[in-house]
Amino acid sequence: MDYLDYVHIQREGKLYMAKKEIIKYANPFGKKEKVLNYTSNTYQLTRPNKVDAVMALIRECQPKALDEWEKYYFEKAYTKKKDSVKITKETLDELGERLYAKITEVVIPEWTAAFEDLTLQDCKDYIYEVTIVRTYDGFLLEKSVINDGLSKIFPEIEFEESDPELDHAGDIDYIGKVGEQAFGLQIKPITANSNFGNYKITERMSSSFQDFEKKYGGKVFVIFSTRTGDKKVIKNKEVVDEIRAEIERLKKASL
Repeated sequence: MDYLDYVHIQREGKLYMAKKEIIKYANPFGKKEKVLNYTSNTYQLTRPNKVDAVMALIRECQPKALDEWEKYYFEKAYTKKKDSVKITKETLDELGERLYAKITEVVIPEWTAAFEDLTLQDCKDYIYEVTIVRTYDGFLLEKSVINDGLSKIFPEIEFEESDPELDHAGDIDYIGKVGEQAFGLQIKPITANSNFGNYKITERMSSSFQDFEKKYGGKVFVIFSTRTGDKKVIKNKEVVDEIRAEIERLKKASL
């Protein structure tokens, strides 16, 4: 058995339960990891439309060994798109070839040019921009999304900034109160030409979102907003319907 399990340990006549150490099977890529991860995310080579929703599949499988999961994956996995096709080992190899092509033909030349042009002043300006200017832009963006957007769509909901003293404050910007419960919002700025499909929730953030849901009862939603003229608009518009459904769920749960 190579999944998380409990073992009994006896010490000084008393019996204790302890978690077994989780075995990791993933191969380390060392310094290559950053460029592989960056390129794969940028060109969405491991998104559900390419490799299926792998976490949903593995939860269906509940494997007790790596080879069991591998067998299940290649039996059940299909690309998540209109012209869905079955995924094979050759499919993954082809994605690997595309990853290599993007790195060698696009990423390395772009990064090489950036490295050659980089100056000390660029670094000083960047730190200033991130600390002062982009923080201010983000602050204005959050206010606009709430005050000019969600507060008007959901006038019955009280929105407030997340308490900076709470553990989840770094991952959740606002909460929307529904009776004694609440849902969370993370607001991300994004340029008009960017693809927010590249965005991935980290393990830390996922854990923070789960902790929030346990405490407040509601889910956490990530909102991507961009500027259109003088207005800031929600780019992933479907999230509004998801929030509406969550509000109704919380209302029913509180009855």
